[in-house]
Amino acid sequence: MRIPAMKHFVLPAALLSAGAMSEPARAQEAEPPSGTGASAASDGQALADQLANPVSSLISVPLQSNYDCCYGPAGGDRYTLNIQPVIPLGLSKDWNLITRTILPVISQEETVRGAGGDTGLGDTLQSFFLSPKAAKNGIVWGVGPAILWPTGKSTFTADKFGAGPTAVLLKQNRGLTYGFLANHIWSFAGKSSASSVSQTFMQPFITKTLPDSTSFALNTETSYDWKNKDWVVPVNLSVSHVVKFGKQPVSLGVGARYYPERARNGPEWGARFVMTLLFPE
Repeated sequence: MRIPAMKHFVLPAALLSAGAMSEPARAQEAEPPSGTGASAASDGQALADQLANPVSSLISVPLQSNYDCCYGPAGGDRYTLNIQPVIPLGLSKDWNLITRTILPVISQEETVRGAGGDTGLGDTLQSFFLSPKAAKNGIVWGVGPAILWPTGKSTFTADKFGAGPTAVLLKQNRGLTYGFLANHIWSFAGKSSASSVSQTFMQPFITKTLPDSTSFALNTETSYDWKNKDWVVPVNLSVSHVVKFGKQPVSLGVGARYYPERARNGPEWGARFVMTLLFPE
């Protein structure tokens, strides 16, 4: 037995996350590596700033591990590893195309007593942002399509192909990044027996980066399911820091979240750990 209302939780919400982990306007062009001490700290801050900007020119591979508690009548736990490569492509001297992919790997305990748990892939979400290379007055923006691929296991899939618009607008100044990212997905193909998809995702975010590359981030990953008339509103608070393993820069972050608004049988609270591999030019 499964809870029908659980299916709409599987749709991957675009980005993310302190989720949103983005970058700064000045970081649209990667800085050359420097030495140790103050210079190394400055490089770390620049990388942390870049992570605060969803459409920066930094190649990164976030591995975002999420724990969410209390799904369904049985109060089951869910563990989700989001593999989220971000790849910028230079189209011309003035424009970049930023590709962001979210591939979830999900392990869920039983949500209804006696039903058992399950593990498998979720549906994949890809976003493509056309963005100018040069920021104007610290303002960065990007627009493009988002595509939903039904790659998930039967328990964790909408069984539909989907697409729609996505956009991000942000401002960066002296280590402070704030902005808004959104998308909307409509289904257009897939199993005829599966419910159609119409879902809006909204992510206001603010990140403060300190000179030592420590960042504090606050955001929501709000989604609205137009078919089921359900809001899901997790509020995320996180902290991260850029370190080096040998020559490899890595951002490590932890966070907590609370759901002031949730759909029927949805989670109540959660935690997050993020390791992001960084590949500056």
